[in-house]
Amino acid sequence: MRTLVAKGPQPLRREHLRRQPAHAVVPALHLILLDTSGSMRQNGRLALAKGYAARLIEQAARAGDDVGMLSFGGQGVEVTVPPGPARAAGAMRARECGGGGGTPLVQALAVAGQLLAVSARRGRRETVLWLLTDGRTLEQPGAPAAAGHIVIIDFDHRDRPLGRCAAWAERWPAEHRLA
Repeated sequence: MRTLVAKGPQPLRREHLRRQPAHAVVPALHLILLDTSGSMRQNGRLALAKGYAARLIEQAARAGDDVGMLSFGGQGVEVTVPPGPARAAGAMRARECGGGGGTPLVQALAVAGQLLAVSARRGRRETVLWLLTDGRTLEQPGAPAAAGHIVIIDFDHRDRPLGRCAAWAERWPAEHRLA
């Protein structure tokens, strides 16, 4: 309306345009940490976790949120999906992750903390850290301080569970879910 008033009877020109301030909604960031260690390869845990990660990415895409994914295992920590708008290609990358080796969980949480801190400096309204693991590591990690909400998806509940995921969830505090 203000553009039409400014234009008057003249032909429309660039200087006539009046823009209303955009009330930009900053999308939430879902940062997924996918444990690809050797213990996750047992009993189909890794396949189940990759499917879970792909579903999280697809849900974030439908919600218009951003997503990032780190995989951590014998090859160290890898930024599998850089933080940004959720896309179907990210779900495909989750399904393609290999597995094996140790569990560098503390290192993965440190990288996640850095990514979340960058996100917070950019004015992100919400951050959710999703940790998909069986908890089979001797490391006793602390929670990343920059995470707004943490959800631990426990893939160790079926056969002789160690209970580490539940213990971390209580100590951090975080939400604990069984896969």
